[in-house]
Amino acid sequence: MRKHFGPKTWIYPMPVLIIATYDENGNPDAMNAAWGGTYDTNKIVISLEASHKTTKNIAQRKAFTVSFADVKNVKACDYVGVVSANDEPDKFRKAGFTAVKSDLVDAPIIKELPMAIECELEQINEDGCVIAKIVGVSVEESFLDEKGNPDTEKISPIIFDSVQSVYRAVGQKVGNAFRDGLEMK
Repeated sequence: MRKHFGPKTWIYPMPVLIIATYDENGNPDAMNAAWGGTYDTNKIVISLEASHKTTKNIAQRKAFTVSFADVKNVKACDYVGVVSANDEPDKFRKAGFTAVKSDLVDAPIIKELPMAIECELEQINEDGCVIAKIVGVSVEESFLDEKGNPDTEKISPIIFDSVQSVYRAVGQKVGNAFRDGLEMK
């Protein structure tokens, strides 16, 4: 027997994305956004409200970076989600983040978060969805595996559990994508 809950936005896993921008004065800003993901093979989509300072910064600068919140920085990543830059313009620094200028886009990379997706704005829809082209991905070398690829276990990203309203660590390997199911053919 199943229990029905009605319409809910309970999608698992939901990545915790930290969006970083520069404001009109070149000051770094960051926000926590849980509603986002891939849009196409080289694009990303993030659902933001127009009232966010980050949305205004993206519209003005036409660029942003996306980093994955991680276990090590969970408090700082939560902080940039519960405090608005409209009210606290220095929240980036208060979170303990260090801005490093991206070589590819007009946006900061957060030094403390090991992986960044560097994006150029394509459009902001009337419903607040930001669609951007991915122009590059950078990963701190100590977070790479022996083949030189990002290592999820080393990066230790977190997800947002919208049912329980908690963050959860991404766990262990449980299978091989696009291979294990072949045994059932």
